[in-house]
Amino acid sequence: MEFFDIFLLEAILNGLLLGGLLALLSLGLNLIFGVIDVVWISYAELMMVGMYAIYWSHTSLGLPLALAFVLGIVGVAALGTAMHWFIIRPVLSAEPINQLLVTGGVLFFLQALATVIFGIDFKNLGVRLPSLMVGDISLSMARLIAFGVAMVAIAATYLFLNRTFAGTAIRAISQDRSIMPLMGVNPERIYLITSAMGGALAGLAACLLVLQYDIHPAIGLSFGPITFLVCVMGGLGNLLGGFVAAFIFAQLISVGGYVYAIEWGYVMAFVFFIAMMFIRPEGILFRRR
Repeated sequence: MEFFDIFLLEAILNGLLLGGLLALLSLGLNLIFGVIDVVWISYAELMMVGMYAIYWSHTSLGLPLALAFVLGIVGVAALGTAMHWFIIRPVLSAEPINQLLVTGGVLFFLQALATVIFGIDFKNLGVRLPSLMVGDISLSMARLIAFGVAMVAIAATYLFLNRTFAGTAIRAISQDRSIMPLMGVNPERIYLITSAMGGALAGLAACLLVLQYDIHPAIGLSFGPITFLVCVMGGLGNLLGGFVAAFIFAQLISVGGYVYAIEWGYVMAFVFFIAMMFIRPEGILFRRR
């Protein structure tokens, strides 16, 4: 095999496109952890709910696909808000292990509910987008669209966090929760806004994934563990670290899958993750304050 050939370049580009999607998912999870200090183990299951909502509204209700996407984003944002109010808020002062068990329980509940309602059969929208040929390189149009939309969403979130009062409050409360009430900021309101934003980002990820993958109750397990590892490798709550880690992880999976096999790509990514936990356990971009 040549050190660098057209197929390796294609693998690198596909890894870049996958990285955009992982960066979007890690942004939502990191945002919630950075502000509320609770890891939503069930975060990817919110995305699964969004995918089913899009499928049901488009195929059963006959809504146009664009409107079904809007419904999916709004619905998952509402689900994220409800999850904080009814499930996370009562355990905010509990031990971290109890918080993890609660969100883990939500994970299995949502999987079981989806199985009861929709069954275990794989479902899809029936939308097939063409591939884009750039010379001899074939790139999935669905992945290109997903990457572009993910980058726009990440940029919009960055602007919101840095240019609006609510965004400034979110960044401030993630750094010092005790002083915020003294400055006239209601922490509970910020928690709800953050939960809605995290849910909306999961709903947006559902819109992008439903064009690429079949829908089934365990689809969250295909992305949940990877998203969590990306967040840990970037430093839980570190938005920039999660962004960088997402692309590193995606390249290891894609290039490793090309050089050996896709299973070995995941093995290489996990080995790299374990090594980084010994070298930089606080995250690849961790800075001491």
